[in-house]
Amino acid sequence: MNYRKSPGVTWTQAMNMLEQADRLHRQFFQLGRGAARGPTWEPPADVFETPSHLSVLVALPGVASDRLKVLIDGGVLLVVGERPMPAPASAHIRRIEIPYGRFERRIELPPGQFEIQESSLANGCLVLSLRKL
Repeated sequence: MNYRKSPGVTWTQAMNMLEQADRLHRQFFQLGRGAARGPTWEPPADVFETPSHLSVLVALPGVASDRLKVLIDGGVLLVVGERPMPAPASAHIRRIEIPYGRFERRIELPPGQFEIQESSLANGCLVLSLRKL
């Protein structure tokens, strides 16, 4: 029996859920590469380079600045923190698509030395300006 040709609503719903889960996994739920305790997720990031700077944007909606650490370790920019689960412990969870818990993002820097010149957290994005030394 060829299940793909079955015109049932259940099959269509299952395929949509699998596609959505795969998309979310690729976008957010990649395990961190560090020596972190337990699973971590990786927030999406954009990096732009000019002759004198790197601009880095990391999507971190709902993350408070006191739950965030940014540092340069060798040739890697490291952004580590945690987004706590906002739901009360007694709540019945109907859907979770936004990742919660510890996150870690490692961004390989181009060759050379960099220092963090500016850092701001606004509108759900961490915006970093790294000056080339």
